[in-house]
Formats: sequence, C-alpha cells, structure tokens
Amino acid sequence: MTPEDLVAYYGLEPIPREGGLFRRTWTGPARADGRPEGTAIVALLTADDYSALHRLPTDEVWHFHLGDPLELLLLAPDGASRTAVLGPDILAGQHPQLTVPAGTWMGGRVVAGGAWTFFGCTMAPGFTAEGYEHGDAAQLTVRYPAEAARILELCRP
Repeated sequence: MTPEDLVAYYGLEPIPREGGLFRRTWTGPARADGRPEGTAIVALLTADDYSALHRLPTDEVWHFHLGDPLELLLLAPDGASRTAVLGPDILAGQHPQLTVPAGTWMGGRVVAGGAWTFFGCTMAPGFTAEGYEHGDAAQLTVRYPAEAARILELCRP
C-alpha cells in the first residue's frame, strides 16, 4: 500500500487551507439547524505536508488507520498544551483513536522520520465549513508562548 494507492482508491482531494488530502465517506441526515447529524472523512498526510492548526465547535474523533504515527499538537481553551500521537503502538502511549474536545486548537504532522499517515476523523454534529476556524500564528504564540516554535511550524496563512 502506498500513498498513491490511497489517493487513487479514495479519490482524495486537497483539504482547503488545512493541508493534506481527504474524502468525506459519510454524512448523516440533516438536523433542524441544517447541519448534518455527523460526518466522517479519511485523510492522508505525507512528511512534506501538515494539518494546520485549526479548531472546531464540536468534539472531533481522530482514528489511526495505516502508515506512520501522526503527532498532534493540542492547545486547550484553558491555556494548557499537550502532544498526542495517533498510531498503533498503544503500549508506547500512542492512540488508535483520540477525541479532541470542542474549542481545542489542533494541528499535526507525520512523526519525525516517517513518510505518511492515513487516518480518519468523525464529528457529531457533522463538520461544516462555517465551523472551521483557521489558526493565526501571531495570536496563538501570544496565547501559548511555550509552544511558539511548534505553532509557527503548524500555521499557514
């Protein structure tokens, strides 16, 4: 299995602003507010790309599928920060599934030395573009100064 195989099989396309490639695999029925009940995607990141820092208004569940682990920088609303690794080695502290709480800034990249990662994300209520907030490096480095170097690596205009 190669990244090119996954792109061809799923028909992956660029994720606007965030980075990586994706395909929506499920959209639940519409709610009264117009949002879907839930959504699911599969996504691919290679070592030369990253998922830019962003936040969402509801929890997002990340699922590891194939390839190398994915390192996620998580910046909580209370000012705390942590790194989580999405991957198969549970005994080494990696997570095959990880819930990122609503309002948490998140961004990630393939772990150092890795080539690519294939993962999924699920949200309920579902994702809408209106709920996506793109990270601003200047604002985030002021709020989370201890993570300034990593924030600069994970932000794009």
